[in-house]
Amino acid sequence: MSATHTTSIGDAVYENRSFSLDTLSERAFAFLFRGLVYPQIWEDPVCDMTALQLTQDDHIICIASGGCNAMSYLTTQPASLTAVDLSPWHVELNRLKLAAAAHVPDYDSFYAIFGHADRGENRALLETHVLPQLDAQAQAFWRGRNGLKSRISMFTRGFYRFGVLGRFLSAVHLLARVTRVDFQPLLEAKTLAEQEAFFNTQIAPLYDTRLVKFLARRRASLFGLGIPPAQYDKLADDAGGDIIPVLKERTRKLFCDFPIAENYFAWQAANRAYKADGSGPVPPYLEPQNFEALRSAAARATVWNRSITDVLAQAPNQSKTVYILLDAQDWMTDAQLNALWDEITRTAKPGARVLFRTGGTDDILPGRVQAATLDQWSYDADASQTAFETDRSAIYGGVHLYRKSAS
Repeated sequence: MSATHTTSIGDAVYENRSFSLDTLSERAFAFLFRGLVYPQIWEDPVCDMTALQLTQDDHIICIASGGCNAMSYLTTQPASLTAVDLSPWHVELNRLKLAAAAHVPDYDSFYAIFGHADRGENRALLETHVLPQLDAQAQAFWRGRNGLKSRISMFTRGFYRFGVLGRFLSAVHLLARVTRVDFQPLLEAKTLAEQEAFFNTQIAPLYDTRLVKFLARRRASLFGLGIPPAQYDKLADDAGGDIIPVLKERTRKLFCDFPIAENYFAWQAANRAYKADGSGPVPPYLEPQNFEALRSAAARATVWNRSITDVLAQAPNQSKTVYILLDAQDWMTDAQLNALWDEITRTAKPGARVLFRTGGTDDILPGRVQAATLDQWSYDADASQTAFETDRSAIYGGVHLYRKSAS
């Protein structure tokens, strides 16, 4: 990674500039972002698309992350989509997915690479159909090394077990083996009652153990979920400073509130992969009925290794209709928030929508973004609440939707 990339990631997470334990924690978190963080993004694109009511007239800008959501938004055939990310790994992964959608022979090939993500033939598919469509730098990236093996071979060895999130889930499964928790009954559950019984007997008691309490109360323990120190503090604030009740409730929502047959986030948490036979739940971009729409829309997407504020600064006035910020604002200072919303407001068409998530339950914008800017937007409380309740990933405290006034 270049120094420019390192500085950009650092600027996003370093809230404490003078030397302190907080500074060390923030720098440790930023260091992790030099590699792959999210092989799968952990925000639910279905509730996003429902809240935003995406159409073919939309010009979308979003945080790229692992690409599952950006690719899923493309299935609605928007006029354009711009994905941005500070992680070079995420940028290259998104570009790889777009090239694969456009150039692999068929849906089965696409699903083999990104659905199964562990098939021996995946390397040949990528080498033959996808890498030649990328520029020389991207080809060199994927043929480069990740440890002792090439990065492209990750798609033959279980891609979803890699990255910061993959390692975090591996640690969770190690803890499960030590405590004799078997996730198979959860994956085979037929009813929500069976899922709830599994949680109450197998998972909930873990939060009362000394080991889990010790680990969960260390900020670094949640770096694997992409939770920076500042966001960790917001999570803890929701329970009077103790993170344990928050984590317990969000795990309960993940495993109990949605049928396991419809929740691919729960499958990744419990299995570190989608269902082996390909019949289980997956993100919309991997569903067979969406493949042709995705293929035809891929050419309308661009991916940038820059901050969303910088990219918007180069965009014309009133050129965007949808902004999807994930939880990026939880990382921002007031100055960064105002710079971002100045550009959002300038580039937004009347009726534009902004959707974002927060680690805590409360909307973080009032009192931080200048009133002159925020007053040009209206908060859609009903759509926000519905999106939060239907977000199967269950990791966030709030989902928030704003609409640009027509005047």
